[in-house]
Amino acid sequence: MASRIGLAITEGMPAPPPSADRRTAALLAWYDRAGRDLPWRVKSGRAEPYRVWLSEIMLQQTSVEAVKPYFTKFMALWPDVKALAAAEDHAVMTAWAGLGYYARARNLLACARAVARDYDGRFPQTEADLRALPGIGAYTAAAIAAIAFGERAIVIDGNIERVVTRLAAIDTVLPKAKPEIGAVLEGMVPADRPGDFAQALMDLGATICTPKSPSCLLCPLSEACLARARGQPTAFPVKPAKKGRKQLQGLAFVVLDPQARILVRTRAGKGLLAGMAEVPNVDWSAEPMGLQAAPFPAEWQRLKQPVIHIFTHIELRMEIAVARLPATAPAPEGMRWVSLERLGDEPLPTLFRKVIEAGLRALR
Repeated sequence: MASRIGLAITEGMPAPPPSADRRTAALLAWYDRAGRDLPWRVKSGRAEPYRVWLSEIMLQQTSVEAVKPYFTKFMALWPDVKALAAAEDHAVMTAWAGLGYYARARNLLACARAVARDYDGRFPQTEADLRALPGIGAYTAAAIAAIAFGERAIVIDGNIERVVTRLAAIDTVLPKAKPEIGAVLEGMVPADRPGDFAQALMDLGATICTPKSPSCLLCPLSEACLARARGQPTAFPVKPAKKGRKQLQGLAFVVLDPQARILVRTRAGKGLLAGMAEVPNVDWSAEPMGLQAAPFPAEWQRLKQPVIHIFTHIELRMEIAVARLPATAPAPEGMRWVSLERLGDEPLPTLFRKVIEAGLRALR
């Protein structure tokens, strides 16, 4: 009788979630079947460390589709870490232009040179040693260690945060939830395929366990997912309230001389867009700007339509003033004339590419 009662109680209760081994096996089976084909990825065996490192730096706060052409270009220009270490700063910044978050490009060069100098062009193989390199943080070190060297590292990026907080219904606000996410992963990372496991979770978050419309019916972890069992997958992860972006204004000057050259300069080596090329412009502030800051006297015309550009924490409204010079003039100190045909050789960030395009349209 007791056994029948126990059986009845068991039958009336939800089935326990699969073990970590079963979850991991289901995830890896799905990855073998449905994982993305990416130019830096090797789905059988370990990937080359340089390719893993380069892709991971490029993918920080940047989409896979945006990174693909840049990764291909960098691999063609600098096929290994020693080649990149020997590259000129200007060439690397120019190749990076448009990808954004330009401190990554400067850190890329610093790291390549450190690996070439201190490790004879071979990346160190442990998470701890990788973390000591310039520009490599906790996530990137763990990703390289797992994917390139097979170290059983705990890899946590945005996609993995989302998958795991839903899997375990972790309602602690990010980033304070990371220790709990790590604890869940500690019980799941396989010793034999840690890199594939990390990439499988990344792919799952990117294609199935998406932020707003997760495809739970297609998910290999659906039976084990507590958020799905509660009927509220999109309630996780719990994020802190967003802070509003700072509103700033600027004024840029686009000027052509009779030789169809445009005036540019190089930004300071520190701060936002450090070391990149730009047209002369007024320091960004919360107040509207006047033409008194122009690089030299000319018949400046202020355009009606500004360029709006969004940085992570800043919304910039860049006004534009344009002019044509009637005669050739020397460039002011710290500036240079560049022909329109050679602008592609300048490390112009997206903001100033948009400013120049708008200015040239007005001058035609």
